[in-house]
Amino acid sequence: MNEFAQKLDRYAELIVKIGANVQPGQTVAVNASLDSVELARLVVRKAYEAGARNVKVFWTDEVVTRLKYDLAPDEVFLEEPKWSAAEKLELARAGAASINLMSDDPDLLSGVPGERIANAQKAASSVMKDYRVLSRGFKFSWTIATSPSKGWADKVFPDAPEPERIGLLWDAIFKLVRADREDTLGAWETHLSELKRRADILNAKQYRALRYAAPGTNLTIELPADHVWLGGRKQNADGVWFVPNLPTEEVYTAPKRDGVRGTVSSTKPLSYAGQIIDGFSFEFEEGRAIRTSAARGADTLATLVQMDEGAAYLGEVALVPHRSPISDSGLLFYKTLYDENASCHLAVGGAYSSCVAGGADMSQEELSARGLNNSTVHTDFMVGSGELDIFGVAADGSEEQVFVKGAWAF
Repeated sequence: MNEFAQKLDRYAELIVKIGANVQPGQTVAVNASLDSVELARLVVRKAYEAGARNVKVFWTDEVVTRLKYDLAPDEVFLEEPKWSAAEKLELARAGAASINLMSDDPDLLSGVPGERIANAQKAASSVMKDYRVLSRGFKFSWTIATSPSKGWADKVFPDAPEPERIGLLWDAIFKLVRADREDTLGAWETHLSELKRRADILNAKQYRALRYAAPGTNLTIELPADHVWLGGRKQNADGVWFVPNLPTEEVYTAPKRDGVRGTVSSTKPLSYAGQIIDGFSFEFEEGRAIRTSAARGADTLATLVQMDEGAAYLGEVALVPHRSPISDSGLLFYKTLYDENASCHLAVGGAYSSCVAGGADMSQEELSARGLNNSTVHTDFMVGSGELDIFGVAADGSEEQVFVKGAWAF
């Protein structure tokens, strides 16, 4: 087995054993593009070797996706994909693990009319409500990983010789998911323990609010009573641990829906719906984004926060040190899974129910009463930098630093 094959094998093992943590007798759903064939097939093998009862693979093709957006009639994008949503919901309710292998081109839908993209997303979101409840409540195991595609590699390494770009992206992925280490799983156990340590400290603090200060950012985020900081592993309804994001460097919780005020500026571009949004900012009053601006993708950003009533409110606040492995790579990945783990970030849209004590078993009405936002969307955007200071505000109004110039204060 050559060096690349060894790393790919360790990566697939990580996805199956720590990401999805596939259990004997479990069904596994793998969502993959045609650019992920080699990794997907290896993941299927690893899943069966872990004891999976059945592994179902759902393929997508970027070329076909783009052809649809270019050539299909407008009314097609208003049609709800009920059959595919029903199948996903059935699998989730049956406790199937979901493995998602992302490789999409950040510019895939560049030039497509925004109305088409928005209509397609609204149609899909409307029939995925029940699935989202299970997913955000971590009722079943799911994980997201990546595999290079030509379009993505071209975006990350535009100055490298074209034949080398995919190999360079593979090297970066292997390093950042620790597949370049012989004991990949052991390295992850150590890393996950450190994320849990950070979350435990913050949960003991129970800050009333966080205050952000950086160039272009002056923001206060109130936190719900009995909020819960999460990081690394999650536990599904059967008590099985899994890791949703590979890689992951974040510790996060949910903000109080109506408790966000001030301005915040992005520090990295956002790839959203196949388009790039860059140089953007939000102004919040009583939790709602009352103004948005962007140097690039302003219309796309405006569409995002108008997807539904909750899309203009925050659903996540995540802390990541500026000197994270992804940030230290010096690469801009144009993929939220990576870029969010290089930087402190926020998310507009729905909150994870497990971010308040007992939330996974609450109704949406109960979660809303506890201060959590509800939306069909959940879109992370990066706000961290080496100039970001974050202060924790205690119940008595006193403050202490949580982040100093982009680094943990404790």
